[in-house]
Amino acid sequence: MIDVSELSKFFGERRAVGPLSLHIESGEIVGLLGLNGAGKTTTLRMLSSDLLPTSGTIRIDGVDLVEDPDRVRPKIGYLPDRPPLYDEMRVEEYLGFTARLRGMPADDKTARRVREVMDQTAVGEVRRQFVGTLSHGYRQRLGIAQAIVHRPSLLLLDEPISGLDPVQIVEMRELIRSLHGDHTIVLSSHILPEVSETCDRILVMVAGQVRDAGWDQIRGTLALTLRGDPAVAERAAAATAGVTRVEAIGNLAAARAPHGPAQDDAGVFTLRVASDRDVREALCAALVHADVGVLELSRAERQLEDLFLSLAGLGKSAAAGVKEVAA
Repeated sequence: MIDVSELSKFFGERRAVGPLSLHIESGEIVGLLGLNGAGKTTTLRMLSSDLLPTSGTIRIDGVDLVEDPDRVRPKIGYLPDRPPLYDEMRVEEYLGFTARLRGMPADDKTARRVREVMDQTAVGEVRRQFVGTLSHGYRQRLGIAQAIVHRPSLLLLDEPISGLDPVQIVEMRELIRSLHGDHTIVLSSHILPEVSETCDRILVMVAGQVRDAGWDQIRGTLALTLRGDPAVAERAAAATAGVTRVEAIGNLAAARAPHGPAQDDAGVFTLRVASDRDVREALCAALVHADVGVLELSRAERQLEDLFLSLAGLGKSAAAGVKEVAA
């Protein structure tokens, strides 16, 4: 789908991106992570043909983006960090306008497509409102709607959940997942847990270069908090081994937080397991069948954070000082 070879971008004498080479398969959801100034937005702008590279090649579906942009642009949908919205237009009117900008005719078929996209992105209920009156969450949804109205094969999303509240983040995550399969998606985000919930693979950008995070080994890692004596721990390990691979068993009591609600940590331990598929339901069923008390099941996000810090050239000691990764 996307083949990038020796791509670079200079602003004057400053190198913003490159040399960068990567391959993204059709239908993948790929996350771009990186510290402020790492080159994520510049990379997305080049992939969208909004910005020409200084050197290197970008091929989308085998077509060179620089040499033949008119053939490639109809295949691309782009949501920049600031959605290109016209505040004085009504929502439905704006989507019809953007459809025509993408070469779609002003006919009933395009009108039906606009209605489909409004339903898909859940902006239909505000179809008659002026864009300038929309909340931030609706503006982000409308930004995605304009990016997919022409049915692009490649969807580029720059910080799609930036500024959203927790409810809106969940809704946006579900929306992006619903687009999986119909589009190849490349998104940038500074929120590490969101990447684990949304993306098939992550690429960490450091000083304008991409490092593959080996996401296949991370995305299936789960942390289980269980209660019981040593015999229960053995049963838990045996039960989970029948479902997936057991990575490690540890005692939770030593890691108890100094603040927060009081709790009895006696006989509480952690179990870390890994799998290349979603085994949460089967895992819980196996543990309940083995009469093991499950207190909590979560994705091992700390492992993802440590991985990012390592790839970004920061040691684990920096984790306490890095609260978030800026776009």
